[in-house]
Amino acid sequence: MDTLTAIHTRRSVRSYTPEPVSEEEIQTLLEAAMTAPSAGNAQPWTFLVITDPGLLARTPSVNPYAGMAAKAPLAILVCGDLTAEKYPGFWVQDCSAAIQNLLLAARSIGLGSVWTGIHPMEDRVAKAKDLFRLPDHLIPLGLIVIGRPKGEQQHANRFAPEKVRRNIWQD
Repeated sequence: MDTLTAIHTRRSVRSYTPEPVSEEEIQTLLEAAMTAPSAGNAQPWTFLVITDPGLLARTPSVNPYAGMAAKAPLAILVCGDLTAEKYPGFWVQDCSAAIQNLLLAARSIGLGSVWTGIHPMEDRVAKAKDLFRLPDHLIPLGLIVIGRPKGEQQHANRFAPEKVRRNIWQD
């Protein structure tokens, strides 16, 4: 699948078949995520691969919008590593770029995914740190739930010309 097709057909998938995601597919997703740009090339990210059904079933206790994780074969928790930052505070942008690469890679290899937010909700951050036993220097940004989608993802044109200005802001 070419890049633009992956971009235009990627959707937040919340319903998966029971088929597992292979180790090779997980490797592909992580390689894509780690190819993302980062401030000063610091790459201040860490990925926790979650395949344990018990942990997946407990993820809705971290984020109420991650209920689909209980029936998914895989989730990847993307965390900012504060000890790896070259430019403090940019970890959020860096990890967001890694997540977008991961989402597009999932689509390109026939997987479905959904980004469920954790940071900056302090209660979600605390619950994720507790559930996944994260050290203090790791901040969970998002939990990406992944699996084989039950339905087909269609192309959608979301271009909105009214959201575009050129050169300077004018009404």
